[in-house]
This record gives sequence, structure tokens and C-alpha cells, in this order.
Amino acid sequence: MTTFTIHPGHMTLSDLRAAWAHHFTIGLTPTAYDAIHASSVTVQAIVERGDAAYGINTGFGILAKTRIPNDQLQQLQRNLILSHSVGTGELLSDQVVRLIVLMKIASLARGFSGIRAEVIDAMIAMYNAGITPAIPAKGSVGASGDLAPLSHMTLALLGVGEVRFNGQLIAATEALKQAGIAPIVLEAKEGLALINGTQVSTALALHGLFMTERLFESGVMIGALSVDAAKGSDAPFDARVHEVRGQPGQIAAAALYRELLSSSEIRQSHTVDDERVQDPYSLRCQPQVMGACLDLITQSARTLLIEANAVTDNPLIFVDTGDVISGGNFHAEPVAFAADILALAISEIGAMSERRMALLIDHTLSNLPAFLVKEAGVNSGFMIAHVTAAALASENKSMAHPASVDSLPTSANQEDHVSMATFAARRLNDMAHNTAAILGIEMLAAGQGIDFHRPLKTSPRLEQMHAQLRGQVDFYSTDRYLAPDIETAKALVLGGTLSQDSHGLFAPLYL
Repeated sequence: MTTFTIHPGHMTLSDLRAAWAHHFTIGLTPTAYDAIHASSVTVQAIVERGDAAYGINTGFGILAKTRIPNDQLQQLQRNLILSHSVGTGELLSDQVVRLIVLMKIASLARGFSGIRAEVIDAMIAMYNAGITPAIPAKGSVGASGDLAPLSHMTLALLGVGEVRFNGQLIAATEALKQAGIAPIVLEAKEGLALINGTQVSTALALHGLFMTERLFESGVMIGALSVDAAKGSDAPFDARVHEVRGQPGQIAAAALYRELLSSSEIRQSHTVDDERVQDPYSLRCQPQVMGACLDLITQSARTLLIEANAVTDNPLIFVDTGDVISGGNFHAEPVAFAADILALAISEIGAMSERRMALLIDHTLSNLPAFLVKEAGVNSGFMIAHVTAAALASENKSMAHPASVDSLPTSANQEDHVSMATFAARRLNDMAHNTAAILGIEMLAAGQGIDFHRPLKTSPRLEQMHAQLRGQVDFYSTDRYLAPDIETAKALVLGGTLSQDSHGLFAPLYL
């Protein structure tokens, strides 16, 4: 995709995934401008009549009863942005900021926000020029919208603060000048429309979702490789077992394991003389656990897709009646729940991987050389690599505690219940990196186990993944500096490269 036309309210998960992965030119469908204009005209009419309307000619939050004269409305909106730009911490990644800006444009363009087309067009021009607002990661409680981070986004439109442009952090006014974009002077309602909404928490949650998709795919493939490395049975993946339970994710996951292990020489070599009756749960129950994770991923994806297309600022302008209604669409509880659910999936994918890794290095369970290295004793092999996996799995357990159950009132108790969605979503990045490292360590171990079974081969699909690994990481014959190997394997997981050659095996699983 090189150019993407925004049809407000109709973005797909594929559209959002593409915008997350790459920067491309965007445009707005011409049919959206009538609704945008009508909404803006409605706001101007309210100002001209002198009717009191929240956020248009009043103060904000608990100051909503304070009436603002018409000649101060531009200053009101500018002051709103400056005073609310109070974020702290590291800057959000370009990937996340692209999603934020894209979703904010799409939301405003639905015509319920009272913002002029010139403002939306300026946002599109900034996006296309590669001007990325510098948005600190911390400072939002997920209601009343992501006020602080979205204010930092809006600063760039005003020519205030810093942006990333051509790989450098520079003054927004200089970036706009180089791109030939004039700074915006905000009119009534426009500042509030820009900063009130759930786009930051939703973008962070989508970032977590797309990473979780890669963790799921890699987790299934690496888990299947571990089955063969440990000479496990493929009987637990029989379709009949899963059909009688009926859980859709489990049924889909079992089909993946059957396909991945199909035609394995290693499996065929021990179908008759294997004395083991049952494999440990980390091998045998993979469809049940990974299938449940898939169901959670799917549920979160549905929620986040709806939110990505939603109008979540306040108040909302209804042109057909002229009503200005103060509601609460900025409350990001759906996003918080979706992020908490993803945290569970990320944690469990890593937890199962760590258990399989522990199995592989234990020669009494795997029948492989102790710690997956020849001459164990003088060589420690993968002993401490497993300790790293255990440390990361434990860390994820702590971070998986739901953020949505917490709330601290703000704005002098006017905003007395908040979602904490922004933190709920932001933590997914760290959790995903932890699980990617755990899976990378398991992949190194499983690959080692496959090599110990040579000349027998695993299945064609898994041999392809094994070759990918061996193209970058050599067989572990004696102790060596192992950390770079872990980082290489982790990058394979996070990059989504393991499943790219799987011929669409995972494609039908996501919206």
C-alpha cells in the first residue's frame, strides 16, 4: 500500500495494521467534507447566537459554568492545548503516533466534532510530510480522553514544541516551515475536539494487539517444533478431541499444530516403540491454552476495531437537530478491558513457552543431552538461558494484573472514575518484548533438539523455520557468548518473519 484513502467509520484492521507497519500517503474521501463543514457551521452558529455550550464558549471540566466572551475563544482553545501538554517520560514510537494521528483524523472527519476542514487537512499534510509529533508516553488516565498526549500531538499543529522530522527531533515551527505547512489558529471547540478522545490508548492497544498476533504465530510454530524436539505425540491434536469441547480458538489452534507437524520424520520414528503414555501439559495442552489466547486476541481485536472508527470526543455536535450533547465517549473502559485481556494472552504465551524450554533442557523428560549441549559439565549449555526465560515469565505475571480495576479521581472530582486504559495498553509493549525473548530462547533450544535428531527431519514447514534460524544462529556445540543469539531469535519473533513463509496458515485467524 502506497496511498490510503480514509473512509471515516470504515477502517479495517488490515488498514490499521498496514499504517502501524509502514508510513504511506493518506487522503480523505471527498464525501466526508460535507459532514465536516456542516458540523463546523453548527458550532459557528452557536457562537454567533451567544448560546452557552460546553467547550465552545465555556471553560472546561469543573470550570464548565465559566462563560468565555467571543473575542477570547481563540485564546481559550490555545490555552487549553498549552495547559494540557503536561506529558512526561519517553516519547511514543513513530508506529504508535502514526496510528494516533490516523485515527484522530478519521474520528474528526465523521462530522460530529465541529472542527473545520482546514484543521483536518493540516493534519493530513503533516502526516504525509512525515512530521511526527513528539508525544511523551505518560500522563493520561484514559478519561476524560487522552488529554495530555493528544495535547502534545496538537502542539505540532500550532507550531509549538518538538516533532520528529527526517530522523531528527526538531522544533515544530521549523518542521512546518520546511514542509510548507502554516501553523493553525484554533477556533471555537477545535482544541477540545483534538484532545478529547481515546486515540492514544487505542493506538497503544493496537500496537500491543499486532505484536500479540506475532507472538501467537511464533508461539504456535515454536511450540510445534518443541513437540518434535522432545519427540512428543501428535495424538493430542486430533480434531475429534477438540470438536467435542467446541471452543473455537482451541479447534483452530489444534488444526495449526496438525498442519505444522504433518509429515515429520521424527514423529514417524517413534510412533510404535514410544513407551510414554502422555506428554507434559506444556506439549499436550497447547491447543487448549493457545486456542484460549486466540479467542482473547479475537475479542480484543473486535473491540479495538470499533474504537478505532469511533467518535470519542466531547461534546458531540448533531447537525440534524443542532443539539450539542455532553456525554462520555472519551471514557476508555472498552480499551482498558481489551488491553487487560491482551496482557493475559501475552503472559500465557510466554508462560507456556518457558515450561517447554524447561522440559527441553531436562534430559530426564526430553531424552536430549542435558542442557542441550554435548559434554555437559564443562559446558553449561542452555542452563542460564532458561533462567532468563523464567525471569521474564515471572515479570509478565506481575504486569498482567488488570489495570482497568484501578481508578483515581481527577479534576476536582468532576472526573471521578477513570479507565487507566493508557497504562493498560502501554505496558503491553514491555510484556510483548519479554514474551518474544522467551520464545526466542525456546526456539534456540528446540532448534538444538532437532539437530540432535539428525539425520531425521521434522515436518517441511518446521524445517523451513529451522533453516531460518540456522541461517542466522549456528548450532551450539560448546559454550559461547549466548546473548546475541537470543536477541537474534527474539528479532525473528517480533519481526513476524517466522510465519511469513507459512503460506497463509495464520491469515484467516484475524479480522
